[in-house]
Amino acid sequence: MIKSKKKTNSILYRSLFVLFVLCSMTLYAQDQKQQERKTRVDLLHADKGKVDKKTRPDVQLLLGNVKLRHDSMYMYCDSALIYEKTNSVEAFSNVRMEQGDTLFIYGDYLFYDGMSQIAQLRSNVKLINRNTTLITDSLNYDRLYNLGYYFEGGILSDEENVLTSDWGEYSPSTKLAVFNHEVTLDNPRFMLTSDTLKYHTETKLATILGPSDIYNQDNHIYSERGFYNTLDDQAELMDRSVLTSGGRQLTGDSLYYDRRMGYGEAFYDVEMNDTINKNMLMGDYCYYNEHTEFAYATGKAVVVDYSQQDSLFIHGDTLKMNTYHLNTDSVYRDVMAYHKVRMFRSDLQGVADSLTYNSKDSCITMYYDPILWTGEQQLLGEEIKAYIKDNKIDWAHIINQTLVVEQKDTIHYNQISGKEIKAFFEDNQLHEVNIIGNVLVVFYPQEEDSTMIGMNTSETSQLNLFFKEQKVERMIMSPKSNGVLYPMDQIPEDKLRLANFQWFDYIRPKNREDIFEWRPKAEEAKLKKSDREPIDISKRTQIQRR
Repeated sequence: MIKSKKKTNSILYRSLFVLFVLCSMTLYAQDQKQQERKTRVDLLHADKGKVDKKTRPDVQLLLGNVKLRHDSMYMYCDSALIYEKTNSVEAFSNVRMEQGDTLFIYGDYLFYDGMSQIAQLRSNVKLINRNTTLITDSLNYDRLYNLGYYFEGGILSDEENVLTSDWGEYSPSTKLAVFNHEVTLDNPRFMLTSDTLKYHTETKLATILGPSDIYNQDNHIYSERGFYNTLDDQAELMDRSVLTSGGRQLTGDSLYYDRRMGYGEAFYDVEMNDTINKNMLMGDYCYYNEHTEFAYATGKAVVVDYSQQDSLFIHGDTLKMNTYHLNTDSVYRDVMAYHKVRMFRSDLQGVADSLTYNSKDSCITMYYDPILWTGEQQLLGEEIKAYIKDNKIDWAHIINQTLVVEQKDTIHYNQISGKEIKAFFEDNQLHEVNIIGNVLVVFYPQEEDSTMIGMNTSETSQLNLFFKEQKVERMIMSPKSNGVLYPMDQIPEDKLRLANFQWFDYIRPKNREDIFEWRPKAEEAKLKKSDREPIDISKRTQIQRR
């Protein structure tokens, strides 16, 4: 009985296996037929059809209102040849391909390979995908990848832009187009030319992949990598892109620009070069509004004036520029630097907490413990105003607690203090200094060979100093004062220095790189507040984007 049961089970298993094999073969055969139907190009209609059984038995000639189908693609033409062995079609005149209600392709000639599903259209080719139109003379369209590409010049357009190039491709499914060689994007507001460009027909976003220029009537952008939103006129650019507007060039490792709002932001190793006024603004970050000409920079921020043979470098934690009465005859600019300001030129150096420059009166004003050096002379006070003429320092006005020091050697210094100083320059060299009010003098007359005769101490109401080759040549006191002359070996120790004497050589910028190294005065050397009204620098330096 057990053997009989085993035998019955064996027969059952074999029967099930045979049934499974038969079902599999049936399904495979059905699948094969389905695949054949799917890959075969079907004739749906033609007014006439011809077959030459002797010479070309596998070729059908179709004439008049030809309609073909391959899978979901319909093809129309005036005449066609169907190659049964290769499952391919040649279509002539009034060729049209339709896929769904979104993709239409027109041309004078079509060769379609049903196996690879690649269509080759030639002469007067037009592809329409919703709002996008592609015109060319040679288009290959790959149905498997839903990708069309041209290689002998083409024009792609939508409701916003017109793009031309020597080579290009377009995907109706992703709405992404790629262009190479002599690329032009034409927009009513601007024109973009490029070597390589991607463009999305829905978002209107252009992706820059090679050397590119973007022009409009007001400015120009150069970039080799980045994005440009053609709807919002906004750009995000990398790789030392350059924005040029009104004689100014804004360059940075990365750059953001909003054309409609008229402002640009640059990040890291930033340069804003004004080629008209010959100055440059640099920093780690820079903001510039081309409508208001407001500029703002931070992070190793530097202003460079290269209008003269020797450039002037000014550094502050923050730099900004306001422009007033733009597009009028009364236009002027106000440049501010704060805090920890340091400046360097080979013949002029300075430090201050804050600095402003007003182009209306061509005046640079230094606030809070300002110091100027020129040659061996050091000038300081509570506030220093330097007036510029023909891009050169013309004269400087030093106000309250003023001090002029000239170093003779490491021990001896010419020293003059007073309430007010007016210093006059010729060719950026100190020429004359007038000290006014409560003048105290420590001065070392010298022989023609520069040997010091002794030390003279004097008091007067006004003192005029005249310089030659950055050294004191003569002085005039009003009223005249003989003072006291001490021989060099008989100078009292307490007479060597005026009460407010300080020599700040340890603060002085040594070169253009040294402007970034802030070295403050010793606490005891800082000027104490005088009775004059304090300066509210915060009102002048509040950061606002205009």
